Amino acid sequence: QVQLVESGGGLVQSGGSLRLSCAASGNIFSLGSADWYRQAPGKQRESAATITSAGSTNYADSVKGRFTISRDNAKNTVYLQMNSLKPEDTGVYYCYADIRTETGWNVYWGQGTQVTVSS
Repeated sequence: QVQLVESGGGLVQSGGSLRLSCAASGNIFSLGSADWYRQAPGKQRESAATITSAGSTNYADSVKGRFTISRDNAKNTVYLQMNSLKPEDTGVYYCYADIRTETGWNVYWGQGTQVTVSS
């Protein structure tokens, strides 16, 4: 059974920083591309950042220059460093990843971690 567990969310003042972690556990053969999605209250879930298995990254325009996605393949962990946080960054942040197990490639979602930025 594969699980993605996010951590690192919390309450921070505007201009502050947080670092989110997404750890994959279970019988994992390989961690493929991964994304951090976020969902603000009353809004649709959107992709904030993506990292491929080779380490290439892509960001939503709203977070470009402030957020950095990275990965540690040895730990099957993906990170999101969030700097210069704004109140509009408030929401639940979800990890999404392609993972290869004995049954092949499948996609998985984490349970989400709350990020609240106060003005």
